[in-house]
Amino acid sequence: MPLTVHHFQVSQSERLPWLCEELQIPYTLTLHQRAPIFSPQSIKDLSPLGSAPVIQDGSLTLAESAACAEYIIHVHGNGKLALSPSHKNYADYLYWFHFANSSLQPHVLMMLQLSRVDMSGPSAARHVERFGKLLALMDARLVENAWLAGDEFTAADIMTVFTLTTMRMFYPFDLTGYQGILAYLERVVQREGYRKARAKADPELELMIEGKPPRPFMERLKAEGKI
Repeated sequence: MPLTVHHFQVSQSERLPWLCEELQIPYTLTLHQRAPIFSPQSIKDLSPLGSAPVIQDGSLTLAESAACAEYIIHVHGNGKLALSPSHKNYADYLYWFHFANSSLQPHVLMMLQLSRVDMSGPSAARHVERFGKLLALMDARLVENAWLAGDEFTAADIMTVFTLTTMRMFYPFDLTGYQGILAYLERVVQREGYRKARAKADPELELMIEGKPPRPFMERLKAEGKI
């Protein structure tokens, strides 16, 4: 029985179809649509927290993006797209792989929550400053390197791109001026694996690689009469 990837559309679970396409491994992709904003019952039936992605491999059911990515890489991908401890860029790979869900994505979620309340206070100002530093750090890295871990495309890139693209439908931050990041996103969308995954997982979505953020998700739902 092949690996099954459960993809909650327009979400961070887009990472896993992309990973599988880059690894060129067989997998079954099951799509779950938002209902209309949050997880449908089909995802809640798979994960106690109702979160995605979820993978199934024989008797195994596993959630959490990073855990799923590492499992797929090492069980099905023969370690491809991860760097070994002997690699000169191993520490860079580890840092940026975990940066995605330990620093960048949580801070975007924090900014999203703050945008719904009061952005004028000192606490909000600190978070805005911190967010700017995160983007500047990544931009500087990508001015000097083709990929986050260095010269090689790795799973660190797969973990990160969602936050710089699709996530901006939910918190519309502007990337204008971050030339390293924008050039990086141009390189990403030229990858055959990315294009194949996008066509299978979220075919209705544009690429979202411009500096200006894409149209907000809630506006799209209103225009479609779903809310």
